[in-house]
Parts: sequence; structure tokens; C-alpha cells
Amino acid sequence: MRVVEVTAYGGPEVLRMARRPEPEAGDVPGRVRVRLKAAGVNQADLRIRAGYYADAVGALTPPFVLGTDFAGKLLDPVPGLEPGTRVAGFVPWYEELTGEGTYAEVVRVAPEWLAPIPDDVEFTVAVSVPLASATAQQALDRLALPAGSTLVVTGASAVVGRLAVQYAAAAGLRVVAVAHQGDESELRILGAEHAVPRGGTPADVVARVLEAVPEGADGVFDGALVGEGILPVLKDGGVFAAIAPDRIPLAQRNIRVEAVRAGTDAARLKETLEKVAARELITRVADVLPLEEAAEAHRRAEAGHRPGRMVLLI
Repeated sequence: MRVVEVTAYGGPEVLRMARRPEPEAGDVPGRVRVRLKAAGVNQADLRIRAGYYADAVGALTPPFVLGTDFAGKLLDPVPGLEPGTRVAGFVPWYEELTGEGTYAEVVRVAPEWLAPIPDDVEFTVAVSVPLASATAQQALDRLALPAGSTLVVTGASAVVGRLAVQYAAAAGLRVVAVAHQGDESELRILGAEHAVPRGGTPADVVARVLEAVPEGADGVFDGALVGEGILPVLKDGGVFAAIAPDRIPLAQRNIRVEAVRAGTDAARLKETLEKVAARELITRVADVLPLEEAAEAHRRAEAGHRPGRMVLLI
């Protein structure tokens, strides 16, 4: 089968097409196969490829296959799901550390990672959801802000931040969305009380946020990986959700810092995909490129080509 391997740590050029044996039914106990139609390109993929997380992945060294999000057709039966069922999910790449990611034609997954895709949701849309929705939901769980609290969401134009805005607004939080210029009106429709442009330095962003909420925020969901640069928007004793291991700020002013690494939750993913089908949740796909153009997908993602999920079509 075709895969895209990281051949060494470095820029997008280190991604190479390769051939690996296709998994066979039952070759790994407790795992089933999915033939992929689409795979998502996440910011974590870019950072792993660049070597930023080399220490965190321990003994795993190139060549390995990146990728967490997947959407495709189930090849093996599991309770409640027949072969041929359209399914989506994400591989907990960090926890597994096998180097078997979703930039591949067939993946082996645990049944508890899977959720069926509603008939009217395309594979390219479904694949933008699993890790992003789990990250947003579980970060908000960890923030544990009561209704009426003010939450700043950085990276609100991208998939994770966009979902965080919607979940937070539904929970009764006052949301300040930091987003790409031009997305302000749409984010207000999605539930943000204020939307400010993200351009300039972190200090510029802080100034805009504090102009919108001079009293400061109770929490920050750092979807754009700003890190400690956004801390001045927080009140003393506020809470900060960090979703990247290299963007966890040092605690100060009695601010609680929560490091979030999303875990799989098939029931929650099924509910989320149903809400996407019903247009109760809005996700965003930036570009769709063939698997062979994974390097170009990484280049576009790094350049901020367009906010949203880069998708590889398989």
C-alpha cells in the first residue's frame, strides 16, 4: 500500500511516498482495518516532522508515518458496525508511538476509536472533526469555567478554535475569538461575543482583546499556540489551556495552566458528527490535496495559506 513517510527530521521535503505491506485481517489482536478515503494534516504533524517533539517521541525515529485523523470504510466487522460502514476517528499517535499514522491507504485501529459518519457528511468534512473536536471539548472540560465567564479563544478561524468557540458559547461562556481578518462576522454568528483580528505581535493581540474586555478574561483556550504571549489577557487566578507540549507557559499570578492532550471518545465523536450533519456545528476544510502532495499540504499549512484543515485525499 502507499504511505507517506517522514524520512528524516526537517522541512516538508523530507516527506516521501513509499510502499509498505498492507495490513491483514487479525494480524494485530484487538485491531481492525479501515481503508482510508481521507486523512487530516494537523499542526502536531508539522511539528513532529520538523523535530520539535523528537525528545517526546523517545526511541521512535524516522522513517515513520504521520497522521492522526482518518475517514474511510471499515474492512473488518466490529460490534454495531458492519464492513463497509463509513467511519471516522483519530489514532492517538503519541500514546501508540508505533510510527503507523494515517498518511496511508489502510490503517489498523481500535474499535473504540471509531464513529460512523452520517450519510450526508463527506469524507473530507468528517476527517476535519475527530482530533479537533476532542481537543476543544476536553480542553473546555479542563478549563471548567462556569457559565458567564469570559473565554479568549486564539486561532478561532482554524478547526480546533472554531469548534471551541461553538462549544464554549453553547456552554454559556462569553467568547472573545481571535481570528483571521474577515472571519469576525461569521464567528459572531457561531457564538463569539467579540471577534478581534490576530495580526501583529502577541502584544498587539493582547491590546485588542483588552480593548474588547477591559476587565480581562477568566480563561484562555490557546488554539493558535501563542503560548505565554497571550497571558496578559488573563485575570489573576485565571486558567490557560495549552494544546501543544512546547507552548505550555510557566504559571504566574496564580494562573492555572492545563496541558491538554486529547483522548479518544467514540460516543462523543458520533454525537459531534451528527451535529455537523445537522449543521449545528460548523467545521472548516482549507484545501484538499492527493496523498502524493503531502509535502505541499505541509507547506501550505506552515505558510498559513488558508485557515482550516488541510486534507489528504486517498
